[in-house]
Amino acid sequence: MYQKTTLPLHASASEVSSFRQRNLTLTEIQSDSVSKLADKYFGKKWDPKVVETIFKEELEASNFSSHKLVLLELSHYLEKFLWPNYNENASLNHVISICLIINEKSRQNVSPWDAFGNDIEKFSLLFKRVIRLLTDGDLSLFLSRSVLIFLIQCFQSLENDMVRTECLKLVAIGIWNQLGYEGKREQLFSQYPNLLKLWNSSNKKMNAADEVTKEQLEFERTCLSVLMKKFLEIVYKIPVEGEVDEEIIKISERFVEFFIDLEAQLPTRRFFNTLLEDHQVTVLASMAPFMRRENKDVDLLKKLLETLSFYSKFEINDQTGVALTDLQMTEAHCQQLIRLQHVCFRQFKDEIKELPLANLASIETRQDLLWHLDPLSESTLTRLCDALYLRSSPIDIALDVPNKHYLINILIEKYQKRTSQIKKINSQPLYPDEQTLFHDNLIQTQFYTGDRPLALPKLNLQFLTLHDYLLRNFTLFKLESSYEIRQDIEDVVKRISPRLTFPDLKTEFAGWAKMAVPIESLNVVDIAEANLGEDKPSRVRADVAFNTNRFTNVIRKEWDSLRKHDVMFLLTIQANEKSGEKLSENEDFKEHYGIKYIRGCEIVDIIGKDGRPIDETARYHQSSNDASNWKGSQRTLRLELDPNQYKLDMDKFNNKQSGDIYQTFNILVRRKPQENNFKAVLETIRDLMQSDLVVPEWLQKVFLGYGDPASAHYTKMANRLQKNDFRDTFLNWDHLKECFEGKTLEVAEGQLEPLNPPYVLRVLDDPMEEDTKPTKKSKKSSKKAAAPVQVKPEAYEVSTYEVPSKGPYPEDIPKQNHIRFTPIQAEAIHSGMNHGLTMVVGPPGTGKTDVAVQTIANLYHNHPEQHTLIVTHSNQALNQIFEKIIDLDIDPRHLVRLGHGEEELNSDSSFSKYGRVAAALERRLVLLQEVQRLSESLGVHGEHGSTCETAGYFYTVHVLPRWESFLNKVSDLDSLQSISDAFPFTQFFSNAPKPLFDDAVDNNSALKVATGCFTHLQNIFTELEEIRPFELLRSGYDRSNYLLTKEAKIIAMTCTHAALKRRELVGLHFKYDNIIIEEAAQILEVETFIPLLLQESQDNKNRLKRVVLIGDHHQLPPVVKNTAFQQYGNMEQSMFTRFVRLGVPTVQLDKQGRARPSLANLYNWRYNNLQDLDKVKVDPYTKANAGFTFDYQMVNVDKFQNQGETEPVPYFYQNLGEAEYVVAVYQYMRLVGYPAEKISILTTYNGQKALIDDVMQKRCAWNPYFGKPAAITTVDKYQGQQNDYILLSLVRTKAVGHIRDVRRLIVAMSRARLGLYVFCHKTLFENCYELEPVFKQLSNRPDKLQLQHDENYPAKRSVEDRGEPTEINNVEEMGKLVFKLSKEQLESLRTEEADLEASAREEVGEAMEQD
Repeated sequence: MYQKTTLPLHASASEVSSFRQRNLTLTEIQSDSVSKLADKYFGKKWDPKVVETIFKEELEASNFSSHKLVLLELSHYLEKFLWPNYNENASLNHVISICLIINEKSRQNVSPWDAFGNDIEKFSLLFKRVIRLLTDGDLSLFLSRSVLIFLIQCFQSLENDMVRTECLKLVAIGIWNQLGYEGKREQLFSQYPNLLKLWNSSNKKMNAADEVTKEQLEFERTCLSVLMKKFLEIVYKIPVEGEVDEEIIKISERFVEFFIDLEAQLPTRRFFNTLLEDHQVTVLASMAPFMRRENKDVDLLKKLLETLSFYSKFEINDQTGVALTDLQMTEAHCQQLIRLQHVCFRQFKDEIKELPLANLASIETRQDLLWHLDPLSESTLTRLCDALYLRSSPIDIALDVPNKHYLINILIEKYQKRTSQIKKINSQPLYPDEQTLFHDNLIQTQFYTGDRPLALPKLNLQFLTLHDYLLRNFTLFKLESSYEIRQDIEDVVKRISPRLTFPDLKTEFAGWAKMAVPIESLNVVDIAEANLGEDKPSRVRADVAFNTNRFTNVIRKEWDSLRKHDVMFLLTIQANEKSGEKLSENEDFKEHYGIKYIRGCEIVDIIGKDGRPIDETARYHQSSNDASNWKGSQRTLRLELDPNQYKLDMDKFNNKQSGDIYQTFNILVRRKPQENNFKAVLETIRDLMQSDLVVPEWLQKVFLGYGDPASAHYTKMANRLQKNDFRDTFLNWDHLKECFEGKTLEVAEGQLEPLNPPYVLRVLDDPMEEDTKPTKKSKKSSKKAAAPVQVKPEAYEVSTYEVPSKGPYPEDIPKQNHIRFTPIQAEAIHSGMNHGLTMVVGPPGTGKTDVAVQTIANLYHNHPEQHTLIVTHSNQALNQIFEKIIDLDIDPRHLVRLGHGEEELNSDSSFSKYGRVAAALERRLVLLQEVQRLSESLGVHGEHGSTCETAGYFYTVHVLPRWESFLNKVSDLDSLQSISDAFPFTQFFSNAPKPLFDDAVDNNSALKVATGCFTHLQNIFTELEEIRPFELLRSGYDRSNYLLTKEAKIIAMTCTHAALKRRELVGLHFKYDNIIIEEAAQILEVETFIPLLLQESQDNKNRLKRVVLIGDHHQLPPVVKNTAFQQYGNMEQSMFTRFVRLGVPTVQLDKQGRARPSLANLYNWRYNNLQDLDKVKVDPYTKANAGFTFDYQMVNVDKFQNQGETEPVPYFYQNLGEAEYVVAVYQYMRLVGYPAEKISILTTYNGQKALIDDVMQKRCAWNPYFGKPAAITTVDKYQGQQNDYILLSLVRTKAVGHIRDVRRLIVAMSRARLGLYVFCHKTLFENCYELEPVFKQLSNRPDKLQLQHDENYPAKRSVEDRGEPTEINNVEEMGKLVFKLSKEQLESLRTEEADLEASAREEVGEAMEQD
């Protein structure tokens, strides 16, 4: 199933990743012969025969079955048996077994190198054996491939010091000993003199070595050369046609993958690329017979070879690592051609006459060069290649290659101009069309097994350049987007059910879909002229009309919520005779349903009934005029089409290759907004590739994965801040000392301990300063063992100050932080306030958001001139941060929240751009009234409060002089009364809550009161001056943009919005100095990168000073729906996770305040020393859950109606028994008194979510008393949220499923604060190896639900008090109990109503008697 279509939308990539990742239960593990051997021998006495037995009888006999490899890996074969007993005398099968297990670990995304520890010498022995096996060993093709995969894993793990040391020996400068011409080396040495020193040093080391070492060094020098020869020998065995051993193709693919990996990392590329070019591997491979083979079995190999050729000529200087621009590449190519002309002119005057005199543009293509070279004789070509230091014959192996053909090809390969990647990308449409979407390659990767490589870029730890980084992300993101779009289109097309009508043979749609609507008309209305130097239109726009009358109000509202920049798809469906029938398994989807054309487009305007675009600001304010434009169901959108695609289509139309497809579209498709930012991301990447891309200099090396991972940490920054004002971060002196324990705190001169907050800390001596000073070491001293360096603790000078009064009104009192931050949280805040990169790992409930908000507040007050950008993955997380920011001492006028989720913000004020503009204009009126009141209080007549300009004039002429006059004479005043009388603004402040100088005890305190009052006035005029531009700017668009770029200091948006608006923000000259990214571990790498570059560089420098990434890589990663892109391309790796893998310093928050300690134990094992805050050790955390014996429990659910897990459609997993049980427990909780909003129901599958929704509707809809819980959703969708009580359904009864991913397990276990009840098939889950740390704890309690009767919410019983439990045996029994309680509840309500009625009648009777 799904071999010809994408997986359904409800299917998870992690669930269908591959048939190899079979979910094994503990019973299956224990019953297998491998496990019996493991129990008997692993971790016990060493017997080398066991290795041979396992290899021959278990692995070889099963044809190296993945099932056996998984079992061996789970049994810790490597850790307990193979590695502890490995030595230089280990057998061949011992070495290969290690390679196989390492490969299996890598395939399962398990860290492969932990088992080796730090035993460097032992690993070195293994590595040497492995590479000798690959070069010298007489292994089968399968085992050679397995050893090669091990080598690939090594070179993909250069972050590991032990692995890197061995790998880099194979790519050192010594490999240039295998170059065909010494002159080639000398040429490079003359260009880069340092290389000559390196070469001489390598030779010196070789000459000084003993015979054994010399032999090893010589082997390391020749290893890669031998592997290239071996690859060519193998690949030439693939014939043009006929049968071929699949293993030959597979190992050839792995060889090319290995070479690509070496080319794609700077440390390995530096010397290897020259050797690859010298050996002419890409040329010889391109001439091999398989290139002419039409069978699809070599398609992958051909694509991999294209990738290798691309990377061999990548835009980078191999020796300096400097990225080369298109211009520099062109200049370098011109220099190569000039050198060719010089050689031809000097040495081949008679044979080559025209080429030396030709202009460069006429000899840069393959055809041009072929015209000059083809007439030459073989001997002339040989001498020419020798003169140019190009191998004139294939490397030391016998290949069936015509020599002249070979010579011409290597010359053309060397001197033809490389196609610019930027031009190539610019010419491509950003939207996928029907050919791209329905290409077989897109769906073949969804069942990726890891058995073969793919022609995909890998997002590993390191990248060659920023251009390389963007190109890899562009490719993967475009493919993943295409896969998701195809999923959506397939879903829509199936729902609308196209069919052919008879006898008129027209297409009609028997069904409907809420995401699609039939098109009534489409007209191209605007085709703009091409820009200079381009051949495509600069703009193509069309108007599309449709009707929404067939939809319900809810769906119609969704269509009406479409906005500018939303991406849509136009479909032409021409049904055929088969379209009305069911799609068979191997049938082509596109042909079956008659999909002819698919084109993407973007909304640029919503057109009203009057034919004019509806202004977005007007839509926001919902004016009556525009509301009338939306009456009825007729809608018109103005769409921007892709100019590249339009040109291609029109070229075909003009050449009569096809009709005008823009007159054929009959379906308009929309997508969910949160999944529809692909075009903006791709467009942004394309823009970035063509701009002077600048990552902050201090971040660049870490970003690309080179150098010291800690180089961007604040303690190592050259411009480290010496002084920080922590304001209200610390509650008191003890809190400060607790947070800086282990560091020296010295009270500033003139101040006495204990100081009161706020605290200012100044660095006294930076311990990193001494580390950064260069020290010259003698050869003798370098040989001595280095003495341990004693690092002095950091010392700080602590001072305090009195916070000046801002006025006499309650709103003038600054809001204060009341959170007692832990020492680790304080360090995270401290790091975030300093320049550099801050990485905060936040386990569930550890206060990530509080840390982020306090950091933002401190930056706002410490650096009022700077702008801070907040980015999150979801609108919900962004709103959580924003709601907490509002509660701190931050002026609301400096806050703005961009994007569609602002309406969900829990605030009385609007913080959108337009909402802030409206608030500013409203505030202006209030402040101008205050100015007018002030002028009247001073007796200055006139309309001084009419505009911001008149108010500013009034302040300068009348207010400021009076204040200065008061200050001049206040020193001569000797009493409080005289100061009060002299204060010029007493009358204005007469409406203060109490008289101004009542609390003043002396002249100084009176002056402080007066200064605070003047500060209040000053703030009025300062704010009016900031609002003044809104008077001058007349349009809402201009006002909102001014607010965003000038007025706002804290700007919040989602990563999706950042991608959508980057071009617009850069055009507005948007600037920011700090960026804080929350949920960073959930955001795709490139979607984290784009927010770093929402501004233009200044003087070729990025102005970013601080980057704070906050996330948790132990929870779920970004969602990638295609398995191959997720696993092979490593697309699910976030930038946060990549930095963690690189070893960038992190701050892990270490105290959780969400869940009871008992519930926290279910997930804190995954984190290093995660403890509990004191707040979870007091009420309500110490009280039991009313009606339940335990605060958490695993409830075993047996088959219900003789069924467990069901699958009505593939991957739509459901379990009726668990659904009924969960809903029954929810009903029970409501009857006991639990508020519905404190309960959430979670499950691991979309199918079960739908089933629980249905059961809930059936059981509870009739009774408003039950209501609905806060959420019924999947674990994946609930990440980042929590509730007091969680009911969790795990669904599966046949196989464990994707909860086996420990990251998903951690999310599931950490959502509850007070109660967690897990409904599952107990024996299945408690037998799962990966789930053991959690299910071992769950299994310690009864697996039948334990209830407490006659207990109402909230309980008074202690959580430790088990009371008198009542055991519920099954779902039927639970249903009966709920029915009984419901009946009692209903009778109780009726009794209450009767009593109320009787009481009311009595009152009425008494009243009548009195009358």
